[in-house]
Amino acid sequence: MSYAVVFDLDDTLAITDRDRETLLSAAAERADVSLSFDRAAYLEAHREHSGSESRRPVFEALVETDAPAMTQAYREVIGEELTPVDGAETVLTALRKRYQIGLLTDGPGETQRDKLRRLGWEDTFDAVVITGPLGTPKPERRAFEAIIDTLDVTPDRAVYVGDDPERDIAGAASAGLAPVQVCYPDGPAPHSDAVATVSRDDLESLLDRIETIFHHGSENA
Repeated sequence: MSYAVVFDLDDTLAITDRDRETLLSAAAERADVSLSFDRAAYLEAHREHSGSESRRPVFEALVETDAPAMTQAYREVIGEELTPVDGAETVLTALRKRYQIGLLTDGPGETQRDKLRRLGWEDTFDAVVITGPLGTPKPERRAFEAIIDTLDVTPDRAVYVGDDPERDIAGAASAGLAPVQVCYPDGPAPHSDAVATVSRDDLESLLDRIETIFHHGSENA
């Protein structure tokens, strides 16, 4: 049976040049919508309503009839700002020569697929699971089971790489995958469940970490 490396997308493999609070304001200005909520309110609505193909239900909960315009504007703004982390494409190409690679990402289906199109990554992964349509966001175990089932590997032969301590690291550990946390300045502190850490500024160091985990056991680094 093969091994697999599964990734989170946002803030792990791809980032925006400006912070999301700023982008939310930029989208509201583009859509000519009064911004009556902050990033915290958006995230709460996202948790409650992201199980769909777009962010429209999220914005319906926040701006009601202005939701269509806000949905389109926010998708455009995020897409325009999204760029791969330095070294991400090198890492993905190198890993795919030896392992299966998968993507497990939270969010609406259409939104996340649009990001992959903009990044040119539609065919980069052997399997992609987007939790919005699945109805089970990370850190729920079913989300992780969905991606390893699609890749046809057992949890003990899979590494999960992400940046969020609870959704990515604790969630992957609970599902039996070996979690590697991607860390960056002003980001979350490493979670105790992480078997290894890598700096997002040195993502290519992940290649050695993966080799160590699969062939020599986990390390705390």
